Order: sequence, then C-alpha cells, then structure tokens
Amino acid sequence: MKRRDFLLSAPAGLMAARALSAAEAPLVALPGKAPLLERAFRPPNFETPLAALAPDFTPNPLFFVRYHLAVIPQVDPRAWRLSVGGASAGHELSLSLRDLHENFAPAEVVAVNQCSGNRRGLFEPRVPGVQWGNGAMGNARWRGVRLRDVLERAGIVSDALEVWVRGADRPVLEATPPFQKSLPLARALDDSTLIAFEMNGAPLPHWNGAPARLVVPGWTGTYWMKHLTEVRLEPKPLENFWMKAAYRLPVAGFPGGGFPSQSNAETRPITDILVNSLITSPGPGDRLPRGRPAQLRGKAWDGGVGIEAVDVSVDGGNAWQPARLGDDLGRYAWRSFEYPLDTSKAGLLKVRVRARSRDGSMQPDGLTFNASGYHDNRVQRLTVEVA
Repeated sequence: MKRRDFLLSAPAGLMAARALSAAEAPLVALPGKAPLLERAFRPPNFETPLAALAPDFTPNPLFFVRYHLAVIPQVDPRAWRLSVGGASAGHELSLSLRDLHENFAPAEVVAVNQCSGNRRGLFEPRVPGVQWGNGAMGNARWRGVRLRDVLERAGIVSDALEVWVRGADRPVLEATPPFQKSLPLARALDDSTLIAFEMNGAPLPHWNGAPARLVVPGWTGTYWMKHLTEVRLEPKPLENFWMKAAYRLPVAGFPGGGFPSQSNAETRPITDILVNSLITSPGPGDRLPRGRPAQLRGKAWDGGVGIEAVDVSVDGGNAWQPARLGDDLGRYAWRSFEYPLDTSKAGLLKVRVRARSRDGSMQPDGLTFNASGYHDNRVQRLTVEVA
C-alpha cells in the first residue's frame, strides 16, 4: 500500500502520530513532495529542511505540510465547489474553480506562511504539540481572487461579524471536532486576504491545500484553511474547540489583539506573526576554513509592517553591525540578509542576529514562555568555529 493510501485508510489507533523532538526527525517523502522532516505521520506534519529555506521562494515540493485531521481526500478540481453563504449573506453561492478564474479579478501576494507552533520543539521545558524546529514555514507567491470580492458577490448584510471557513479534510472519529476557523470581518475584507489556487506559479499542491485555500498574509497559518469548501458570513462568534480552546495566548506578554469578538480578559486568539529572523547558513556545527571568505545568510520577516534592518553581532551581543538586506519582495514576504564573517583568525564566533520592523518592533533576547509553544521569536544565536 502506498504511504498516501495508508494515511487515508488506516483505522483509528493503528498508527498513532509520532511527535518527534526537533533533533530526531527523519527525512521522508510524501507523494509529490521532496524529502521533508517528519514531525508526525498521522495526521501528516512535515517540516522544510533548513537548506530549503535559503531561496527567496520556498520550492513547492519542499514546502512544509501541516494537518490537524487525518482524513485528507484528493479533491478533483473539476468537481470542486465552494459554498458561500451564512446568516449574514444576502444569498447563497456555489462557485467552481472555473468561476473563480473567469468571474473575479485576479489577485496576487508574496507572503510567509508560518505555522503558529513553529519552533515549538525548541522550547525548554518542553510543551505538548508537534515538536517543530525552524521549518514549519515558507515564503511563496500566492495567486487567486480576493475573499472580499467573493463575499461582496454573495452580499454582506450589515450585521456580519465574522467569516467562518471550513475545508475538506475531516477527522477519523465522529467525536473529533471538525477543523473550522473564523476571521473578523475586517480581516476577511482586507485586500491581501485571498482564496488562492496557485502557488509559485503552479496549481496548489495537494499537500498544501489543492484546489483552493485561504491565504491570510501576516497572520499565522491556523487561519490559512486548506482544501477550502465553505465560507460563511455570520452575525456571531464561532464557538468551537479550534477558536475557544486552541490557538490562544495569554493577553499579558504578547502584542496584538486584532480579534475582539474572540477575545476575553485572560486570553485571545493568536493572530499576527511577530518580527523574527532565521540564520540559514552557516549551519549548526559548521566549521569555517581560516582565511577563506564566508557569509552569514538568513531571512527576516514580520506580520506585514516590513523589515527595516537586521543587525549582526559576532561577539555574543556586545557590538552590533548592520547586515545587507536583499530585495524587498513585499511587506508580507520575508527578506534576505547577509553579513561577511571575519575568518582571518582561528577561534569561535558567537553570532547573534536580530531583526527590526519599520514600526520599531525588535526581536527580544529571551523567549516569552507559554504553554502552547507559540511565538518563539528570540534573537537568533549560532556559534561557529574558524579553523
């Protein structure tokens, strides 16, 4: 039996999800994908290796895979329909992929898709959940139509509060809550929020949401509904496990708060991506030949304000110098940086990297611990030996 078929047909309990630590994951190739780091098998959760995060655009075969539910049907693009309606919609719509292509203006955005739990596996002490390293993220060019245009075609009644969305994946057991999320109306109507059917110039891959998915630039991936089948305009908050219990943060200690209808005095939903960076090379444990030119390279990103600067220290944070920034691909995209490393003397380089957004936000030195393992945006650290 092929691995994909096993994923779809294995009975509950036959194959438990294997949550592996950030240092233990094997490389495994799903059908249509290049080898990725396996974080859990059922449901499939696979991480992009560090080297594949170096290009400006993460290749589709190497883009990370994230699912909450184990039954993931192959959706025929010719038969696919998107149901649009709800109590706050003027009327119901049933749209085909051809309808989206031919009857709505095309729209495109370059944006980072980052799992809310990216780097959870680096938390100490360990917290429950998929033990992601650095690669539950990627940057891509997404093309489709604006969600706003589709909602306006259905008619937005004045009492609309949230937009509820659901995909085709489903649980093995009836008792498992279906994966359904909501967006505040203002975020759903933002120009950048798309129903996307292309990724990096090609049709969406199966494991990344084919034939169409939601793209919510600047917000973490929990809202980027894959295999989108239903969009509903509703006058009330969505009350389910995925909104009221999961993907929430303590109000104290974290910036944000762009989801008033789902917030309370103690917690609120995770929404905006925080300013962050990643060193893509050298890698951990690399040794740099003395006297040979070497470059520190990496990526910096935030929730859509845009990266203003990246600073680098090679002495453990005592002195800082600006890195050279690469092309600006858009405010929701990551931005490359590089910095020449001095290899004239043998010894250790204690590298630190911190990114700064255009609104002045900067990566913190330490982790703001939370039990869900979200928002690890600490200053990046790497020690390399020159020899």
